[in-house]
Amino acid sequence: MSLQKTLLVFAHSDEASAFADVPHIVSGVGKVNASVALAGALAEGGVERVIVLGTAGVVGNADEDRPSLDTIYQVTRLIQHDFPLASNDVVPTGKILLPDTQATMATGDVFVSNDEQRAHISGLNAALVDMEGYAYASMCQRFDVPLQIFKVPSDYADSSTSMDDWDAIVVAKSVQLREFYDAHLSPAIDTAK
Repeated sequence: MSLQKTLLVFAHSDEASAFADVPHIVSGVGKVNASVALAGALAEGGVERVIVLGTAGVVGNADEDRPSLDTIYQVTRLIQHDFPLASNDVVPTGKILLPDTQATMATGDVFVSNDEQRAHISGLNAALVDMEGYAYASMCQRFDVPLQIFKVPSDYADSSTSMDDWDAIVVAKSVQLREFYDAHLSPAIDTAK
């Protein structure tokens, strides 16, 4: 029986800052970078599972069901918000680890930071938004590799959000992701080997 190889993926090096001692790849920001980096890693073979960790913006409405900035969500459905043609939703095939905090996430090649964009994406029934998730899920689907995506919200993807804000917040979010990884993912990875 071969050892299971889990590939840990981040989009941005700041998201991976608390993972210096854990093997991982940083794909780069955006759908093209995500697709190229992950396809290259999967084409080398031996990857039996992909785990994506990172940050996302909250696009849900300001009510009690809106995602919390302090909670880690498992993304269980992905859509594109910046593609003008109809595209299929993508559903990651990895095990559901967080049944109480599942979310639909929209992906697009733009940092969402205004109320009009946020409202449009929320209207697509997405709770979160990022710039890579749909690409990761599409690549894993093409290579028939199970995928789990875990995101912690960094901001509300509205006019009060800026890239400077995101840069200041994301390192702290990396620490939160590392605590989650150590508690829920690292033992499972060690057991599978």
